[in-house]
Amino acid sequence: MATSSRQIKLGAFLMQTGHHIAAWRHPQAQADAGSNFRHYVELAKLAEAAKFDAVFLADSVGVRSSELASLSRTARSDHFEPLTLLSALAAVTERIGLIATVSTSFNEPFNVARKFASLDQISGGRSGWNLVTSSGTGEAQNFNRDEHFEHALRYERAAEFHDVVTGLWDSWEDDSFVRDKDSGQYFHEDKLHVLHHKGKHFSVRGPLNVSRSPQGRPVVVQAGASEAGRDLAARTAEVIFVAHQTFDEAKSFYRDIKDRAQAYDREPESIKIMPGIFPVVGRTQEEAEEKFALLQDLVHPVVGVSLLSNVIGGFDFSGLPVDGPVPELPETNGPKSRQRLLLDLARRENLSIRDLYLRIAGARGHQQVVGTPQSIADQLQQWFEEGGADGFNIMSPWFPGGLQDFIELVLPELRRRGLVRTEYDGSTLREHLGLQRPRHGQRRAAVSAA
Repeated sequence: MATSSRQIKLGAFLMQTGHHIAAWRHPQAQADAGSNFRHYVELAKLAEAAKFDAVFLADSVGVRSSELASLSRTARSDHFEPLTLLSALAAVTERIGLIATVSTSFNEPFNVARKFASLDQISGGRSGWNLVTSSGTGEAQNFNRDEHFEHALRYERAAEFHDVVTGLWDSWEDDSFVRDKDSGQYFHEDKLHVLHHKGKHFSVRGPLNVSRSPQGRPVVVQAGASEAGRDLAARTAEVIFVAHQTFDEAKSFYRDIKDRAQAYDREPESIKIMPGIFPVVGRTQEEAEEKFALLQDLVHPVVGVSLLSNVIGGFDFSGLPVDGPVPELPETNGPKSRQRLLLDLARRENLSIRDLYLRIAGARGHQQVVGTPQSIADQLQQWFEEGGADGFNIMSPWFPGGLQDFIELVLPELRRRGLVRTEYDGSTLREHLGLQRPRHGQRRAAVSAA
């Protein structure tokens, strides 16, 4: 049993047919999952019944149409816009958190603030914003640009974008709206606050035309692990999704982020670090390995090479022998931390291009575990109790079967050890995650001045 009341936080990372690149070909997969709303309803209800803290949706605002040979063999080209989908899921769920990815590079702060504030009202305080800067040139070309912003500039804009959004979320105090029919007073004038932001990248007057969030503000999530990403996360994030290959990497990142948070006058507990984990579960080790082998055998070489090219920073491996070594690469303008993680993995284990694309076919650089409920629970417990994680984002190999396996086989073992909840204690995402409800900016200022 766990020796502390602290418990593992769990996110269900939903991705069309599943996280394995060949998941759509699995005999049990819903091949049209990307555009099948009932599929997402089933997954959200499964996760809620299992008392997950949240469901999480990634996003990309482009299709890699230059790679049609591989794209046409995957199920990654059609999927719902995440905020629209989560707003619909809010109506068919009651407690589970709803986290959507929205890029700071291809949106305006006012629109993002308004949409998440609306989702928070619709869901009763369950929304979360996964703040990303995006990395693909193909995405940039859908927004009047030939190339994406340079890496450092992306993060500079993102920091200001975050400040504008959170400032807009403080447009109204909690008790602004009285809606008194007898007096005719709808809201208190002195409880409305106009932002008047003028910065290097954005000029936004405000105020927001949505009342204050039921949970104070939507939860801010961040996924960057580069130097710039870590610094932004330590200053702004309340949850961090991150990829690690080893426990030592996880522990180092965990300590670094908590230390950086303190440098920004934040309590270490105000940030929950949740690495991604790709679990293939079997009642025996042999059964787990058979499940994984089935998926691996479905990976077409063209798809594997293209996946590696994209995940490692947009470098073209198509002209290289797949059984040859992974070459040295120049630094990418894309996700720098993921590139370094994969290159280190290839060097450490002497992997060929084929070996490496098969290693990331499911987890894309996140921790991959193929084993029994006990062995998987052992690893989660170690990372959680020994300073590597506050929780995990569960990346099911295929849906719904991979998620069902985790719920039916691993969760009972974690519950037996006292590591996860048996029932929700609150109704908002903040309450699920153990995050404090933020005070309104004006009230914070008043307390500081006192």
